[in-house]
Amino acid sequence: MNTIEQEFQAVLADKHPANLYDPISYILLQSGKRLRPKLVHYTVEMFDGDPEQAQIVAMAFEMLHNFTLIHDDIMDVAPLRRGKETVYKKWNSNIAILSGDALAIMAFQQLLRLKCDNQIIMDIAKVFAQTSLEICEGQQYDLDFETQRNVTIDEYIMMIRKKTAVMFAGCVKSGAILMNSDDNTRQALYDFGIYMGIAFQLADDVLDVYASSPVFGKTIGGDIRDNKKTYLYLKALEDADPQQRKTLEELFAVPTTDFELKYKTVRDIYDALDIKKKTEEKIQCYLDLAREEMSKVKVDESKKQAFYDLIDQLTNRQK
Repeated sequence: MNTIEQEFQAVLADKHPANLYDPISYILLQSGKRLRPKLVHYTVEMFDGDPEQAQIVAMAFEMLHNFTLIHDDIMDVAPLRRGKETVYKKWNSNIAILSGDALAIMAFQQLLRLKCDNQIIMDIAKVFAQTSLEICEGQQYDLDFETQRNVTIDEYIMMIRKKTAVMFAGCVKSGAILMNSDDNTRQALYDFGIYMGIAFQLADDVLDVYASSPVFGKTIGGDIRDNKKTYLYLKALEDADPQQRKTLEELFAVPTTDFELKYKTVRDIYDALDIKKKTEEKIQCYLDLAREEMSKVKVDESKKQAFYDLIDQLTNRQK
């Protein structure tokens, strides 16, 4: 079976105009984690399914994921993605918007390549469409929260559930649908994906503050620069003394001018409140919930090992 990179190259071969498709090739062929395709494949492999059919669904979700990255980077004014220039920085915003739109449409086209029962294709398409819509909802909440004065931790978890976790959940549920699994199995795997996705985003929030930039591949402190009300910020507000709370609220209420000073001040408060450790404990809670959902799937435990390995990787995530 061809690698996903080979499949993407075949889909994009001889496509014109170049300014529409070159940015798509640029982002699709970068060395990302390919976590979403892995989730599709691991699910299908767990039930001894056809890897070629799994590859089609995996491609669709990876295309959808990269579409969201192109547009998110424009909205976040992010200069780096995976250690490289973002699409809008390398070309321009207009080209990036249009290429992102085209990539989303191409993602849906992939599902039409499936060779299986029409009802299965329809059910996967429904999951895919709902996932796409919820991601947009999550992104809007994320933008709203930048200027919303009071955001709760529960609201933040709701937002990242939509923006990030539903993609993980959609991948595993679509794999289960492809294998014609029963409703209980589909739900358990969907919930597994939700908990994994929330843990993944919380880990991303930690790395945004504490990672090594060459390893992380994105600008360190970008969330602080953009006044993103992440779990770390909200937990710090919850645990802060009055002076710390006042400082945080003032720093996150205005556009960043002196980024280095703002980053250092916020990180010092996080360190004083042990926010990194508290967030890592929260991540572990969600990973434990993910493991619990996986235990409900009625296959031999040895066939779940790839998923358990992912949980372990998230526990020690560096990028």
